[in-house]
Amino acid sequence: MLRNLHIKNLALIREIDVDFAEGLNILTGETGAGKSIIIDSITMALGGKASRSLVREDAPFGLVELLFEVSDPETLAALEQYGVIPEEEGVIYISRRIQGNRSICRINGETRPAAEIRECASLLLDIHGQSEHQKLLRSEHQLDLLDAYGRDALLSLKKEVAEKYKKYAALRKKMGSEELSEEERLRRMSFLEFEINEIEEADLQPGEDEELEKRYRKLANARKIVVAAGNAHELTGYDNPDSAGETIGRASGLLDDVSEYDEQIGELRDRLSEIEDLLNDFNRDLAEYLGDLSFADEEFAECEERLNTVNHLKAKYGRTIDIVLSLLASKKEELAGLEDYEEGRKKLRMEYEKAEESLSEACDRLTCARKKTADAFSEEVHRQLLDLNFARADFDMAFHEVPYSEKGRDMVEYMIATNPGESLRPLGKVVSGGELSRIMLGIKTMFAEGDKTDTLIFDEVDTGISGRTAQRVAEKMAVIAHGRQVICITHLPQIAAMADTHYGITKDVTDSAAITRIEALDEQESIEELARLIGGAEITSNTQNSAREMRDMCKKYKTEHIG
Repeated sequence: MLRNLHIKNLALIREIDVDFAEGLNILTGETGAGKSIIIDSITMALGGKASRSLVREDAPFGLVELLFEVSDPETLAALEQYGVIPEEEGVIYISRRIQGNRSICRINGETRPAAEIRECASLLLDIHGQSEHQKLLRSEHQLDLLDAYGRDALLSLKKEVAEKYKKYAALRKKMGSEELSEEERLRRMSFLEFEINEIEEADLQPGEDEELEKRYRKLANARKIVVAAGNAHELTGYDNPDSAGETIGRASGLLDDVSEYDEQIGELRDRLSEIEDLLNDFNRDLAEYLGDLSFADEEFAECEERLNTVNHLKAKYGRTIDIVLSLLASKKEELAGLEDYEEGRKKLRMEYEKAEESLSEACDRLTCARKKTADAFSEEVHRQLLDLNFARADFDMAFHEVPYSEKGRDMVEYMIATNPGESLRPLGKVVSGGELSRIMLGIKTMFAEGDKTDTLIFDEVDTGISGRTAQRVAEKMAVIAHGRQVICITHLPQIAAMADTHYGITKDVTDSAAITRIEALDEQESIEELARLIGGAEITSNTQNSAREMRDMCKKYKTEHIG
């Protein structure tokens, strides 16, 4: 979960450092105090859009740093796939620095692309704002939510459909790409025959190109080899008084003359004799090498021509001889298919139709299972809507058949009626933005137990609500926050009163600047902030009593319903 947030030089924030706790973390403050920049900064640090205009005019750079503690083994394993290993036990650092026109993202001090940061962040934190609510209107997201709700009941069927679709799509593509007229077929056959003959006539052998390269280099440098080897033979032999063999022989004789006077001299002479023997063997082998050398012009021309042939085929058909030979086999297979084209097309069509039939049957099974899941999903959503003060709402799901995809052939559409007597209509044509956020909150509650994301951030969850509805939203958020971390910005006292940890955001205004500050509130400070939310600028004993009563009611609810 998110343990610490550090922001420096962004918008109204000069520098803040705040520790977050487990449970429901509520942030409140007056309008314009800078509440939104908190969420915006977190989003930016996690790979969202960054703008130089966010950096304070009096500062050279802007910085956001997040410290996460991760304990779930599956999350740690998933992060490891991105090369992210905690520096300390379960600790992940993510930061973003904006300076000039540059923006640098880091995980554990290592620079990473923003896109990669976003992927890693999705394992650590889930932000629910207006854009997340709007996703609920998209049919593909509605299907994903249904499948996630179905979990194991749909998993094997989805996998089966995906595998069968892959085979079906490949055959469909092959059917389209291999549709040829008689003229095209004959032209293609002629071209393949030419290429096959060209490769076969070369009679390529695996590894031949490497041997030819070695041989060519040797033949191309024949004169250098002869001169160098001849000079080396002369310098290491006995034909020249200054040669190594002659010189070592004389040195060995000198030591031999005095070896009787000192045992160590005798040992040194023996070692020199061994060197002389090795040199003699080397000189003899070098003489044999020179005797075996043969550099005929015809041999060089033949090698050069063969190497040119091999390199031409490699340049035309593949980087290596193995690739060229593999391509030869595939061209022969294609030619055989074209020679018996009609029979091949018939066989392919039968295979395609069989794959389509198999896919259709698998899709039918998946659709049937999804419809059963949809019944349970709709009932659960309906219960959540009642809890969120949609007193007379009804919810269902419509299925539409669409072309095959790896997800099957289902398109689902969430249908809702928010008032009695109304017919069910598509979600996007009925609900307001505030209602949509409540529906998303209800669905999030449904997934809370199985969701492995430790930290959830809710922004704009209180849009367009008040009174009893706000209280119901607060209760849902308390349920979601049980056993995990929820961070929420709100202006409603009903939601703020449910906080496990309450943070106050204030703005200090001077002649030169406006500075945002954030601090955790103690119980009395929280009561005073709730009183401000209830009564506005003037806090009276009545508003304080109302705030205290509201706080006590929330504590009682959590004790009785959450534990």
